[in-house]
Amino acid sequence: MTNENNGRRRVVVTGLGAVTPIGMGKKEFWENSLAGKSGAGRIKGFDAEQYDTKIACEVKNFNPLDFIDKKLMNRMDPFTQFAVACAEMAVKDSGLDLEKEDREQIGVIFGSGIGGMWTWHKQMHTIYETGGPHRISPFFVPMMIADIAAGYISMRFQVKGPNYATTSACATSSHAVADAFMIIQRGDADIMLTGGSEAAICPMGVGGFNAMKALSTRNDEPEKASRPFELNRDGFVMGEGGGMLILEELTHAMNRGAHIYGEMGGIGLTGDAYHITQPAPGGEGAIRSMRRCLKDAGVAPERVDYINAHGTSTLFNDKSETQAIKTVFGDHARKLVVSSTKSMTGHLLGAAGAVEAIIAVLATQENCVPPTINYDVPDPECDLNYVPNKAIAKTVDVAISNTFGFGGHNASLLFKKFKEKP
Repeated sequence: MTNENNGRRRVVVTGLGAVTPIGMGKKEFWENSLAGKSGAGRIKGFDAEQYDTKIACEVKNFNPLDFIDKKLMNRMDPFTQFAVACAEMAVKDSGLDLEKEDREQIGVIFGSGIGGMWTWHKQMHTIYETGGPHRISPFFVPMMIADIAAGYISMRFQVKGPNYATTSACATSSHAVADAFMIIQRGDADIMLTGGSEAAICPMGVGGFNAMKALSTRNDEPEKASRPFELNRDGFVMGEGGGMLILEELTHAMNRGAHIYGEMGGIGLTGDAYHITQPAPGGEGAIRSMRRCLKDAGVAPERVDYINAHGTSTLFNDKSETQAIKTVFGDHARKLVVSSTKSMTGHLLGAAGAVEAIIAVLATQENCVPPTINYDVPDPECDLNYVPNKAIAKTVDVAISNTFGFGGHNASLLFKKFKEKP
């Protein structure tokens, strides 16, 4: 069973796991996305009163001990705790019996844009407040490094295929999913555990983005602060959490009777080569990313029904992404629907791509599209159908998830309804 255009092995999605500001697990996350629930509130993880931004989308009701024993938990940064939790959920959801699998044919690619920022923060306090370098924890480095989540996941499930992390700012976990897709296509693995996590709502994380003037300061109305594509947007709202997808070669999945959520059809990866933070004019890099994605999938633009936008709620991103969509899809841009679930989850940075890919996959299965909430006053320069404020029922045969990161990293992932015969 080969891909319809290029003879490569077909790749399907067979498991999903999510830790997000609007829900734990696939079911709660999806239901709250459709309900338009905001995950934003006043920051509780530290005292943010001196900060310009005092709000964020923090994960609620997460108990790492539900997934990790206490000793190991104390040796993990929160981003790794989120990662292991996502992996547990996704593997369980997939129905995989790992005792019956060739573990050398199962790999892990799991990224983080920043890594153990809370660990760095706490250890810096240790060195300056308690008398010097000899008080640094021996676990500092393995808790901090961004690849450790992928390592822990592989050890947790004793899977020994390709194993590494991606780091490309906000495009991190989309790159992880793209790499996992290619590895299965070329036959180097049959199953990949892939996604990303982030836990950067900490003093340096919020302070750093404040220094860049990137965050919303709508502190009196946290739930209304993330407003992608809306005229009065004033910056993004930081989020945290993680997402994992189980990607699997089609024949392998069918032979074990797996539930198939959808098929991953193609990827588009480009670089702006323009600016460290601003997108290229007119969304030039995003244009090429989506075009490459469509070409890789062998899908005509008019077949796309839904785009889960990067949609950060910043002035430049939302405008340039809108321009890019109109350039790529022409007249069809007015017929497809676009939404930014960051309006609810906030911006999960390196975890955004995986979490939003889950939305794209579920949209194709459930034929529903989550809204862009807080869409009150249209921006004349952002003039597409952003599914304002309420989810809609819509047949979604093909969906694209976009992510664009600081440094000019662009990634587009295409998912489609699974059909045994393409």
